[in-house]
Amino acid sequence: MNGSSRLPAGLLVSVRSAAEAEEAVAGGAAIIDVKEPARGALGRADAAVAATIGRAVAGRTAWTVACGELADGERTLAEHLAAVGEACASHGIALPAAFKAGPAGLSLDRWRAAHERLAAAVASRCELVAVAYADWRAAAAVEPPRLIAAAADAGAATILIDTFDKSGAGLLEVAGIDGIKEWVAIARRLGLGVALAGRLSHRDVAAVAGCGARIVGVRSAACEGGRMGTVSRGNVAALGGTLSAGGGTIGSACPRRSPEEISP
Repeated sequence: MNGSSRLPAGLLVSVRSAAEAEEAVAGGAAIIDVKEPARGALGRADAAVAATIGRAVAGRTAWTVACGELADGERTLAEHLAAVGEACASHGIALPAAFKAGPAGLSLDRWRAAHERLAAAVASRCELVAVAYADWRAAAAVEPPRLIAAAADAGAATILIDTFDKSGAGLLEVAGIDGIKEWVAIARRLGLGVALAGRLSHRDVAAVAGCGARIVGVRSAACEGGRMGTVSRGNVAALGGTLSAGGGTIGSACPRRSPEEISP
């Protein structure tokens, strides 16, 4: 990874089908994120489903794929990445712009090792987005400031700050607006682009729009019927308008600095 993000700034919408992807694109989503919400915070969709969604949006908008948790194991994740690649090839489409996997259940040293192995598997074909969980205790993960610094040190270009427990409080309730701003500021000073997600409501999107993140991600707020409902283009358009009105995206990350220069 070279520290240069392949992801556009704007609204990311997580989808579970090609039909939902069409709705999200019609609503103006900047990024389509393939996820199976029934399988957890970053639930892996089947490779064939991912490729079908990728084919539906190819050439129209960027798309990314959630891969589960790094603790699921190097072999499991590598096999999934290979299966997605094969399915994309069969459809004649390029790989997604980025993959991501969560840090649940891992110490900092174990996260570093697992992230490094997955980055090597992804190689230069697409971006590996690092993930930090705001509710890190619930996830048995590393607290965000330490993981942000480690992600920058590992050469990541983008970090997603999300929530692990999708039945619990959302990002804004867990971290508070001041906490979110602090984490975003740390990441930007280290040269990382930031994505924010985690049960963000329409009102939450308005609140976090000015925090300096490049990307704001949603699922529940984009759906009719909540997280397990169906994405609606009207909801997506309204969320995108709120984000744009709040000036919540920036053109690029700040110049990269070493983690040693900053005390997170």
